[in-house]
Amino acid sequence: MKSRIRRWMVLLTCFMLSPFAMSEQQKSAGTSPLKDPQQTNIQEYIELLRSNVRQEKAQILGAVMQLSASDAAKFWPIYNEYDSELTRLNRMRSDNIQEYARSYDEMSDGKANELIMKSIGYQKQRLELLTKYYEKVRDAIGGINAARFVQIEHQLLLLIDLQIASNLPLAAGNPAASQGGSR
Repeated sequence: MKSRIRRWMVLLTCFMLSPFAMSEQQKSAGTSPLKDPQQTNIQEYIELLRSNVRQEKAQILGAVMQLSASDAAKFWPIYNEYDSELTRLNRMRSDNIQEYARSYDEMSDGKANELIMKSIGYQKQRLELLTKYYEKVRDAIGGINAARFVQIEHQLLLLIDLQIASNLPLAAGNPAASQGGSR
């Protein structure tokens, strides 16, 4: 069973990181960049959130969890509730990233602080959401399956976060950012 989980995680890692790898290959091959790479990256992120990643994530989760028919009948309605709430949180995250993109060239210390605090708030809410649904899954199908759900979901979210972060521009082009901002 552990080897099957490892195989799924390797497959998932390859799936999630393949767009990033492709863009790195294109860069090294000298492929000309798009007119506005920052906007393109933001749009890719939004598409990632709106794409069928949720469905693929659920398929991977289902395959790795290996639930009995009885446990699956209890788990999936809870997971669908969780996914619905996560989707609402992801909209907040998407809005924050779009605001970051709009403000990028004229970023002030105040705006940077506002955006980071919203991002931290999102992370807190996502952790609280996962905690809430861990408890629901634990009560429905037991602690071992609930722990497995949290472990797999957390790994999937980390992979998605990595893909998103790899597409966001760094503040290196902002002179204030390279000097540590105003003091």
